[in-house]
Amino acid sequence: MKIGVSSYSFSGVMRTGEYNQFTIIQKAKDMGFDGIEFVDILPHDGSEPEEYAKKLREECGRLEMPILNFTFGADFVNCADRKSEIERVKKLIDMAEILGAKSVRHDATVGKPGISFDGVLEDLADSCREITKYAEQKGISTMVENHGFFCQDSLRVERLYNAVNHPNFGLLCDMGNYLCADEDSAHAFGITAPYARYVHAKDFHVKPAGGDDPGEGFFTSRAGTYLRGAIIGHGNVPVRQCLTALKRAEYKGNIAIEFEGMEYSIKALEIGLANLRRYVENAGL
Repeated sequence: MKIGVSSYSFSGVMRTGEYNQFTIIQKAKDMGFDGIEFVDILPHDGSEPEEYAKKLREECGRLEMPILNFTFGADFVNCADRKSEIERVKKLIDMAEILGAKSVRHDATVGKPGISFDGVLEDLADSCREITKYAEQKGISTMVENHGFFCQDSLRVERLYNAVNHPNFGLLCDMGNYLCADEDSAHAFGITAPYARYVHAKDFHVKPAGGDDPGEGFFTSRAGTYLRGAIIGHGNVPVRQCLTALKRAEYKGNIAIEFEGMEYSIKALEIGLANLRRYVENAGL
């Protein structure tokens, strides 16, 4: 098992210009990560995305830093038309091929008022199935994450997985994101771990709905629980129990830290990586 890091974890230091998607590769290597996940392609030098993706691939090859995953957004409900959105995602699959990623995560939908999950499940499944068939021809597997509030509960992503019903399609299981749907992460991992192709280790500070608004840094779950990104091991997500669920499911994939907290990214990732490596070893993964 490789323990990697999502490029999203460096958002704070990339916003300030201290790092960019290219220079974080060396930094992640120096910090002791085994690989890297890229979220979108964000050229810092004015180059075209395809050219920049090639540069990222070459730098990762030079540093022997495997590209564990390529992540980008999609929405098959809130789009001008579903066919055009599918074609856009296919072009991003082509980008993943240039990047050298062997797996991708795309979203399904954030939903919209007045629609039910059952009402759009068939369309979501058809879209995901067409995309994964296209990706399979390129040797790339596809996943949907428990992400975006609407398609986030364990039972919803399980139903989508079963509806797609394709061997090239799986789930990206994020330890923290189930809290956005007010679901216990350990309970949710017990359900979805058998379908996981890739995992995000994420922690959150949690404060109950109905209490005082904690202010800057917090956002609310679907039911109003206050959440704020945390360093792995500092928050309320039962990370070790989620790892135990993965062990029971005989998970053989990789894990990447996705840090969303207010702390300085570099220090937060150093602490989080040390904690996660210890938890993984204790879980026997």
